[in-house]
Amino acid sequence: MWGRRIVLSRRMWAALIVCTALAVVAAGSLAVDHRRPPSAAARGWLVELERIPRVAARLPHRSDYQRSAFGAAWADETDAHGGNNACDTRNDILRRDLDEVVTTTGPRCAATVTAGRLRSPYTGRVFVFRRSRAAAVQIDHIVPLSYAWDMGAHAWSSTQRLRFANDPANLVAVDGRSNQDKKDLEPARWMPPARRFHCQYAQQFVAVLAAYPLLLDEPSAHALHRALTDC
Repeated sequence: MWGRRIVLSRRMWAALIVCTALAVVAAGSLAVDHRRPPSAAARGWLVELERIPRVAARLPHRSDYQRSAFGAAWADETDAHGGNNACDTRNDILRRDLDEVVTTTGPRCAATVTAGRLRSPYTGRVFVFRRSRAAAVQIDHIVPLSYAWDMGAHAWSSTQRLRFANDPANLVAVDGRSNQDKKDLEPARWMPPARRFHCQYAQQFVAVLAAYPLLLDEPSAHALHRALTDC
């Protein structure tokens, strides 16, 4: 059968021409829709994105990075929003982001979260949190600490780094697998698997960069721009 000539009747040619024309029109409509101007809210975020200082690529990873440079993990003694409330940052975020939360009095927090339910924004999957298997739900820095270190945080004061590491605007409860998959990757190399969360993820990433003196690599700026345009 290979090489056989296919002969179309006049009616079939006419149908093919009509279908082709309709496909061209549909494709044109899709192209027009894709180029629709972003919403007013999206335009505001895009303007904020353009104000962030850029570099052509992520700066080389600094060998002097250590997590301890950002202070004790989940410290309460910080001037970040919600700090000094007699509860460590991790429990603050768990109470904020989980549903059906159960708490008890603990050594670091009078309302230590012992159980709850999370719909991970990164995947949309539901996870049950228990203190006995706490690794199932983790707290992610939307702008990773290591990325921040490379892009300017190495020159900050210890107070500013402590604030950054505990700023609720830069924190979100997610499933442990997603947090491990993300590592310290920037938006150019990692975005949440759940596309419906891209808009909020990009907004929070931009908000953090706007609040702290950090550089943004150009490829990540393009990734954030795409996500914000679709908001």
